Amino acid sequence: MIAPARSMPWPEPDPTDPSDPSETPRQDAPPEPLPASLLTHEWLIANGLGGYASGTLSGVPTRRYHGLLVAAQPAPLGRMLMLCQLEDVLRLPDGTIVRLGDGNLKEFRLEWGLPVWSYDAGPFRLEKRVLLAHRQNTVHVFYRLTAGEGVVRLEAHPTLHFRPHDAPVSTPLGGGYQVTACDGRYELTSPWPNLPSLRLTLDGNNPTFTIAPRTIEEVYYAVEDRRGYESVGDLWSPGFFGADLSLGEDAAAITASTEPWEVVRALSPVEAAEAELERRLRLIEAADPRAHSGTAAELVLAADAFVVTPGRAEDAARAHAAGDEARSLIAGYHWFTDWGRDTMISLEGLTLTTGRELEAGWILRTFARHVRDGLIPNLFPEGRREGLYHTADATLWFFHALDKYLQATGDWETLRLLLPTLLSIVDHHLAGTRFGIGVDPADGLLRQGAEGYQLTWMDAKVDGWVVTPRRGKAVELNALWYNALRLLQGWVWAHGNPEMAEESARNLAAHAERCQESFNRRFWYAEGGYLYDVVDGVLNDQPGDDPACRPNQLFAIALEHPVLDPARWEPVLRVVTERLLTPVGLRTLSPGHPDYKPRYDGDLRARDAAYHQGTVWAWLIGPYVDAWLRVHPGDPARARQLLEGFVHHLGEACLGSISEVFDAEEPYTPRGCVAQAWSVAEVLRCWVKTAAPKEARGEVSVREEEVVAG
Repeated sequence: MIAPARSMPWPEPDPTDPSDPSETPRQDAPPEPLPASLLTHEWLIANGLGGYASGTLSGVPTRRYHGLLVAAQPAPLGRMLMLCQLEDVLRLPDGTIVRLGDGNLKEFRLEWGLPVWSYDAGPFRLEKRVLLAHRQNTVHVFYRLTAGEGVVRLEAHPTLHFRPHDAPVSTPLGGGYQVTACDGRYELTSPWPNLPSLRLTLDGNNPTFTIAPRTIEEVYYAVEDRRGYESVGDLWSPGFFGADLSLGEDAAAITASTEPWEVVRALSPVEAAEAELERRLRLIEAADPRAHSGTAAELVLAADAFVVTPGRAEDAARAHAAGDEARSLIAGYHWFTDWGRDTMISLEGLTLTTGRELEAGWILRTFARHVRDGLIPNLFPEGRREGLYHTADATLWFFHALDKYLQATGDWETLRLLLPTLLSIVDHHLAGTRFGIGVDPADGLLRQGAEGYQLTWMDAKVDGWVVTPRRGKAVELNALWYNALRLLQGWVWAHGNPEMAEESARNLAAHAERCQESFNRRFWYAEGGYLYDVVDGVLNDQPGDDPACRPNQLFAIALEHPVLDPARWEPVLRVVTERLLTPVGLRTLSPGHPDYKPRYDGDLRARDAAYHQGTVWAWLIGPYVDAWLRVHPGDPARARQLLEGFVHHLGEACLGSISEVFDAEEPYTPRGCVAQAWSVAEVLRCWVKTAAPKEARGEVSVREEEVVAG
């Protein structure tokens, strides 16, 4: 099997091609401008705990989140930036000193999803690789000569700024770092309470560490500046590592970790690399056969970044007591934690399509243990043990995810375990629960709304302003509610208590039938030929129905049990196609609406004002493909064409992954999180769903992708 690879050879800088000066860091600028793509393209790998390593291809940090080790720590710390960068210098045999990165980067590529850089330094070529140990807060950085005769001396200068990963870059360095050394092992500690030491070591020929503390002042972070945040801060370096490099010799490796020394040194760096590559090979082999090749295989590796063991001790204790393991899904990198809605939407693509059914069950049971008042958590905030519950749809998506899990596994024991919880959820929705979530007894439709809360997936809020409150009866909530009722009806009938199954199933069917009748009567917007987004809501400060054309109406067609009358499927799909479809997902609002925003950019308020007011979301291509195949069941080839825009995108922003959102108009610039769980999940799921017969047999070998920067 050929490794899923993505290669990017870079042109020499062209001084006649001006680039955005906001993208060029002021600190240590090279004499000639770097190609803009070296600063705008990013890479990211994760460790299965929520920790990660990430940066630009140039190595110049542009975000607060860029670093070689962002370690996932237990509450109350959360994820902490520990190792920022390694500034690398080569001393050649003739005395020439070459600082890597100053125009001598010749290629960047991903091999098995892991970043590899190739640099030229005179007659020498050096290869640099980075990997994270799985389910450890440990990073290994490898250096190896691949061309050139003679001995080259490597100097690698670590830069540090211990802080929460989402803290501003201007956060003070603190009261100083303490360095201790013993037998080639180095530990750095800071005043942060409860924060473990950063442990550093070097494996290589003639290894040394030179104590030479210094502060690197006023480092500029271009993306933070553009997003309206503090953009200048200091870093600190304790000194530098040194090692000799020769052609044909083993790679030198710097290891940095917050784990105890016995864990750090349990495997050599080479053994750790071999183990990680073997693990990634197994990921491909375990996935659906239609995902063993090309783009799908690349997405399988991208999916791995989001499956995590949460760092909440309570989750682990509850799971272990039940003979389980705790698992969750990170919603997106860099700043999201695990969110209930995103987890349930992503579960099929990230775990079931990839052959990780065991972990899918752990995820579902982990969230089931957190149900309160008929709701699963909206999210678990960074560094906190308890979830927040302000969501009206995440719990209904739980039914959808469970259905997909049961179809894939036939794990009826888990269903029987969860049935009391599922019935309780429905009872709470019928009676009414938190945040105004409950069924209107007048028509059987689900309503929601509480002042100051954003309860649907269109959940932007800034400075107390809820941008799209959508209070009332939202179209996708009622599609999800109907789907949940029908699913539970079938489950109760087949697997419920025999003495109560018939009556319970009959009651659920009655609620579903009433919901369906009211839905088709109330939500059809005859003038537009599509569905209202919200009925019985507030429009221009007056009670009313909202005719905004949004993608939420697709769920009335796309779910397992579609609530919409089939006669209306085709006109709804036609309107959505004409007004909302783009090559990278669906707009959240049709152009021409007074609130439509074509760009998602600027400071926080400007971005949130556009977040669901036109901005394209990649994950929405999933329900669109499902709806398309419902209307055109014999045309999977056309449905596959709807996904082709993402092939280019895999080499556009964060290489090998899919962004959260895009501008609503050409060139559909990627924005938001550089790697988003439900974006990867839904594209992967639909790629497999629309596979040609040859792909379905798994006969296509994994090809090497190549993208050349423009």
